[in-house]
Amino acid sequence: MEAEVEVQTKAPSPLDNAPDEIKLAVDLIYLLESNEVDKETAIKALEIVLSDFKNK
Repeated sequence: MEAEVEVQTKAPSPLDNAPDEIKLAVDLIYLLESNEVDKETAIKALEIVLSDFKNK
């Protein structure tokens, strides 16, 4: 009995070679937008995160 195996190749994305900070930023933007987070809420939350990371 033979089984067919379908191999899917993913087209390269411009993000594949992007720096980690760009990849993370894109992920965060996607997370906020896909969850329909209010713009001002997102900005305030990101300011808190930024402050926290700068103080570590």
